[in-house]
Amino acid sequence: MIERRTVFRAALGAGSAGLLAACSGGTTAGTPHADPAQLPPEATISVDPAVDAQDVPVLQPVKVTAKDGALTEVALTNADGGAVKGEFNADRTEWTSTEPLGYGRTYTYSAKAKGGDNKVAELTGSFGTVTPAREVRATLNPIDDAQVGVAMPISVKFAEAISDRAAAQRALKVETTPEVEGAWAWLSDRQVDWRPKEYWPAGTQVNVTAKLYGVHYGGGAYGKADVTTRFTIGRNQVVKIHTPDHRMRVYRDGTEFANYPCSNGRDDDPNLNTPNGTVIVMTKEPTSIFDNERYGYTNVKKKWCCRISNHGEYIHENEENRANIGKKNTSHGCVNLFEADAKAYFDSALIGDPVEVTGSKASFPTTSDVMDWLLDWETWKSKSAL
Repeated sequence: MIERRTVFRAALGAGSAGLLAACSGGTTAGTPHADPAQLPPEATISVDPAVDAQDVPVLQPVKVTAKDGALTEVALTNADGGAVKGEFNADRTEWTSTEPLGYGRTYTYSAKAKGGDNKVAELTGSFGTVTPAREVRATLNPIDDAQVGVAMPISVKFAEAISDRAAAQRALKVETTPEVEGAWAWLSDRQVDWRPKEYWPAGTQVNVTAKLYGVHYGGGAYGKADVTTRFTIGRNQVVKIHTPDHRMRVYRDGTEFANYPCSNGRDDDPNLNTPNGTVIVMTKEPTSIFDNERYGYTNVKKKWCCRISNHGEYIHENEENRANIGKKNTSHGCVNLFEADAKAYFDSALIGDPVEVTGSKASFPTTSDVMDWLLDWETWKSKSAL
């Protein structure tokens, strides 16, 4: 257990006062007085964490406090002699550090205070900070300055499983202009996403702060570093595919912007359907190689490919399937377009654009790490750790 506070006051010597009392013989009126020069300073100094404390959390501010006086000097230095920043309050009765401490380091402090008696009280000492068993790295997406679609989630991924999800989630903050309702949800023990209740308003400015350095995730694991991002929501573009129609319709701000013939996943085999559900454009790949030995094809190269799930589905050109595009669903789950249409759509798409699929026998599985819009709002909120 860390001792939280140490108070220093010079000891008062009592020998001379006791001698005067013994020699008085009880015949002299009045009470003898100690020599003021022998009295300790009126001011006292306390510090938190205490002198010689160990395993101090790196996010715990160091506080130096004066009682019956004001602080005249405070210094907090690391093992290399570097100064740790801090601030006094208005009446200089308290000094507080203003920057995080380092893991596994020794810090030294010194302080002076003076009271009404003009005597100086002094404090010196040192303490040690916690040494993590593991420092866990986190990444944040979207990246800085990205422009993304109206269904784009914010995703924090950790390098290892997080035991104390609530502690990690408390360190996360989303600020938006305009204000947007949304929530965090843990999709696995290594990933927590934030998504709005409804699609983002076009043009929203988003600022995300993940102050994870120093956060104890449990089991001796601590956050390695803070991460932040600022990004912008682009225009509102939504793709709607009702698979029996063999059409892929693109809407801008609710108005049909483009309408392309398509061939979707085979209707007779649910394993090959283009599944129902709302997914997002995850990547844009000018060319991609497709392999599925189970269905007899490998090293098949296609152009203008937009991945829409980690289940294997893309929107891409497939001139080899030209005879069925707009007429029959014959793919293995992808949305096939004519090359010119695939290029036009590719050029119009943003990462994070929603793709809404209906009419199939099967639905997208909720096993992908990008399945945010496959959950209803109440289910989504239930996955919060707070």
